[in-house]
Amino acid sequence: MVKFDSYETTGFFDEMFDAEGTPRPSSQMLAQKLMSLSDGELQRRQKAADLALLNMGITFNVYGHEAGTEKVWPFDIVPRILEAREWHRIESGLKQRIRALNLFIDDVYHDRKIIHDGVIPDWLIDSGKNMLGRCAGLDPPHGIWCHITGTDLVRDGKGDVYVLEDNLRCPSGVSYVLENREVMKRTFPQIFEGLSIQPVEDYPEQLLRMLQHIAPPAVGDPNVVVMTPGIYNSAYFEHCFLAQQMGVELVQGSDLVVSDGYVLMRTTGGFERVDVIYRRIDDDFLDPHTFRPDSTLGVPGLIDVYRAGRVALANAPGTGIADDKAVYAYVPQMIKYYLNEEMILPNVPTFVCGDPKQCDHVLANIQNLVIKPANESGGYGILLGPKASGEEHAKYRELIRANPRNYVAQPMLSLSQVPTVVQDRLEGRHVDLRPYILYGKDIYVLPGGLTRVALRKGSLVVNSSQGGGSKDTWVLNNGCHN
Repeated sequence: MVKFDSYETTGFFDEMFDAEGTPRPSSQMLAQKLMSLSDGELQRRQKAADLALLNMGITFNVYGHEAGTEKVWPFDIVPRILEAREWHRIESGLKQRIRALNLFIDDVYHDRKIIHDGVIPDWLIDSGKNMLGRCAGLDPPHGIWCHITGTDLVRDGKGDVYVLEDNLRCPSGVSYVLENREVMKRTFPQIFEGLSIQPVEDYPEQLLRMLQHIAPPAVGDPNVVVMTPGIYNSAYFEHCFLAQQMGVELVQGSDLVVSDGYVLMRTTGGFERVDVIYRRIDDDFLDPHTFRPDSTLGVPGLIDVYRAGRVALANAPGTGIADDKAVYAYVPQMIKYYLNEEMILPNVPTFVCGDPKQCDHVLANIQNLVIKPANESGGYGILLGPKASGEEHAKYRELIRANPRNYVAQPMLSLSQVPTVVQDRLEGRHVDLRPYILYGKDIYVLPGGLTRVALRKGSLVVNSSQGGGSKDTWVLNNGCHN
């Protein structure tokens, strides 16, 4: 029998139990099921899940570990639950955010009205590492720039949901959402009984539909491909998985060529025209004629074909300007400016060090703040001020003074926790959530998304490259019973 007698909820918002240790309404049935398990049963199910992941080949690459060693995806078998009403608010907030971000990207590469009207300072945009001057004047199909987005959400100590950051370049992780659900169904099917949970299995179908929607006009049956940098990329498993699930070709830059104004794919039967490329390659490497001339991953001439409207790219090149953590601080203003709406999902309060006044505040209060580089990902380069030494504070003060535009600061949130299997018991571990948003004919939000969990006790770092894992995320339908 799984016991929760010694389970601690003190000091953090727990998503399954309230402060008195009583299961929250949405988690009552799951808690009862866990408590009814016989001794050792949960651990056996966890081991079965780990073995299933190994046998299914669900892995990720870790850079710096023996030239990209593949590791089995770390997974915790206790699911995380979101009730229907809260999910509806999250979904509405994400759709609102993506609309505003898309209008912002289009604006900064065209008329720059938001800058001329004094809502966002010009220095912030023009100094952005991912502001690509060569994308000025681009007109992606249907005016959509950010086709696939992964937005990171967190809860604070009160249980309120905040947007932590936006990922609009090549967001990864969605394959693990689908595989986590599959592993749960294989190894722990009885846990689903009596619960009505929103499905996630149709994501590849939704993704393909969106990609077909952005194909060049008058193309009856678009030829879609997934473009990967290759086997050493940390998300290569996902590139293969999504291509296979959609029933489309997985290609590398060397498989494609530009000829007579079109992109063609080499096949055993000759060349085939390509209409839509879901690219998992950073902008800089897409086309050596337009961006980095030393890129061997891209396709020479690709951007010329894109500009001519003869091939579609998802995401559009240039979307990274909205991936910038300093630009993130201005999303509330974007929503007001473009949509004339109040923000549904708030940002975490953010200080932009490129602003001298805000920079002074950060330098004076660095011991109380989390310092983040504006364009890093994977949890790298972050300073947790309250947990850092005086030496580290001094080092980061110098880094900020040397390049203030490259840093933002936020208060340190007490991330919510979820029960997690630790040897023969359950302990609370901190989590975040990355829902995935597809922007095509309509905006589709995958129910739940990727719950990332910090498997190390006390850790707030959920990234898999730094010891984090994941959980299946359940969004209950209205009324949690079938």
